[in-house]
Amino acid sequence: MSFPSSPALPSSASGASASAGSSIAVRTVEITRTFGQRPAVVTALNRVSVAFEAGRFTSIMGPSGSGKSTLLHCLAGLERPSSGSVLVAGTDLASLSDGQLTTLRRDRLGFVFQAFNLVPTLTAGENITLSERIGGPRIPREWMSHLTEVLGLGDRLEHRPSELSGGQQQRVAIARALAHRPAVVLADEPTGNLDSHSSGEVLDFLRLAVERFGQTIVMVTHDPAAAARTDRAVFLRDGRVDGELRDPSVDDVLARLASTGSGA
Repeated sequence: MSFPSSPALPSSASGASASAGSSIAVRTVEITRTFGQRPAVVTALNRVSVAFEAGRFTSIMGPSGSGKSTLLHCLAGLERPSSGSVLVAGTDLASLSDGQLTTLRRDRLGFVFQAFNLVPTLTAGENITLSERIGGPRIPREWMSHLTEVLGLGDRLEHRPSELSGGQQQRVAIARALAHRPAVVLADEPTGNLDSHSSGEVLDFLRLAVERFGQTIVMVTHDPAAAARTDRAVFLRDGRVDGELRDPSVDDVLARLASTGSGA
């Protein structure tokens, strides 16, 4: 797959690139997340400390119930941990009011979901600029144009989600996540609803965002082939970090899952 060269990026993008591999975009410090009340308390996360490097692509894997979705929700500020800290670009989420947390999610985080989560009444172009439309900083139009060109959406911007294929809808979601140059993009099973061809394209685009744009991406996945496209795979089990792999291959991931007796 061939992509056009990148224009000069907004100032926040150059900062992301400069920090790649040398700083932490988001981290957790001893976070615990419980649900329910005694004696029926469920511990979804148990004193999890993990850091995600800026400008890198990290996958989170583990069996059902391991805590991977809860961890992603805590990183996103969608759930507050019962104890411990989550820091995004150096900001402790626990120190923020609900309004400040909403602003941080709008301006500093990007999201890609399995179900796309596009606004059905908006066009693709309007969905991509959604953060701007709800009060966020203006998205430079040169950057917007480049994103849509790279993602092959130039002739789809006036279409509504119902007029797009699943792969096209997910590309719109990726463009929306990248448009405001967030500190980190959080992706929850982004290929889960796609066929193998569209899945490969989506992973290509996410990989490109890291390598060319200096973006930080944290992705929950159950797919060893998807994890093999990342720089690092972090494994959870029973609410705890259970090891990691750097530059994982499909065979590495499968062997790691088999060694713990867990499926993805």
